[in-house]
Amino acid sequence: MGREYLTGFGNEHASEAVEGALPIGQNSPQRAPHGLYAEKLSGTAFTAPRATSRRAWFYRIRPSVTRLGFSLVETGMETAPLAAPATPPDPLRWDPLPIDSASGDFVDSMVTMAACGDAGAQSGIGIHLYCADRSMTDRYFYNCDGEMLIVPQEGKLTLHTEFGVLEVPPAFIALIPRGVRFRVDLDGPSRGYVCENYGAAFELPERGPIGTDGLANSRDFEYPTAAFEDREGDFELLAKLDGQLFSASISHSPLDVVAWHGNLAPCRYDLNRFNVMGSISYDHPDPSIFTVLTSQSDTAGTANADFVLFRDRWLVMEDTFRPPWYHRNIMSEFMGLIGGEYDAKTGGGFVPGGSSLHNCMVPHGPDTSAFEKASEMLLEPQHLTNTMAFMFESRYLIRPTARALSSELLQGDYIAAWTDLGRSFES
Repeated sequence: MGREYLTGFGNEHASEAVEGALPIGQNSPQRAPHGLYAEKLSGTAFTAPRATSRRAWFYRIRPSVTRLGFSLVETGMETAPLAAPATPPDPLRWDPLPIDSASGDFVDSMVTMAACGDAGAQSGIGIHLYCADRSMTDRYFYNCDGEMLIVPQEGKLTLHTEFGVLEVPPAFIALIPRGVRFRVDLDGPSRGYVCENYGAAFELPERGPIGTDGLANSRDFEYPTAAFEDREGDFELLAKLDGQLFSASISHSPLDVVAWHGNLAPCRYDLNRFNVMGSISYDHPDPSIFTVLTSQSDTAGTANADFVLFRDRWLVMEDTFRPPWYHRNIMSEFMGLIGGEYDAKTGGGFVPGGSSLHNCMVPHGPDTSAFEKASEMLLEPQHLTNTMAFMFESRYLIRPTARALSSELLQGDYIAAWTDLGRSFES
């Protein structure tokens, strides 16, 4: 039997691992059931409007305040604003981290590729890669700088959190709210991407004229049921704050929540459930039609961050160049490939686990192979299969780190993808 999950994005949920552990009608009674401690986790300001307020109540064996006393440790993660070299106005692309070079656990293996905004001002994102080969058996982590959108590309992750357990294989994503403690178990060497969101929490985008259904449906997001660890021993608790990683020795597991309720909890989502929208006549809508999750900025309709998915779908448009057109955007785009081939990059070079960055007003689009194929193909219904690419998009300039710009994985010949696109004018 598989794990049980609660469903509905952002819904109020309640779960208890021991019967009667959730108090009825009062969040913090003088004596919580089973002698537990009541503790509140606030993901928004207390006075945020009810529609956007996010919080959870824990009923736990020990309060979090008993786990203090941190010291600074080194990390491969960096945080915006970056002390980075000049950002070139060129498209950039990287090969994947070799899976056979996987080293360390989920946190130790994480390296920062790019970032934007300012974590201290709660704007922008950080973009990281992980390539891990061991589980966090006796180590736990939480992030004070932002929530974490985890995109596995190879290898299943099992996330043990304060709320319960999430199993997250490739083609799923996981969303861990800011401040939630967790550890990551692996089945074997694992690789993937992480978007660290400093800004407003991710939410489902408005559908507008699409109406009440389509894109990502709320009921397909799955939340863990309560499960707790009552372990004592020698453990390590890691915390990220203001771009620095800190470590503390603790004598017990911090995942000792016996019951919880609220609308702030980690969740997972099967990307194959995304209901793709598209044109059934001619042309095609802006790629914003593929938005799974969005983080709002202070400018309406201009996101702090979007998570956009390009998965298997039918193309049926008439008299239309079907791959993405050539374009320059005000938004900056960091792309990754979970599996298969991306339809705008059929000439090779963009492979699963790889990354690309097209910043504000940097021109990009189909490579020569994709352009020639799409220009001459018979425009019958076309089923795109074996494709799953995604994009982290932001209104802010996404600055690559010094490590990323000097990496041997950076493809020096990426611009060659377009050099064969010569003069084309029939007078």
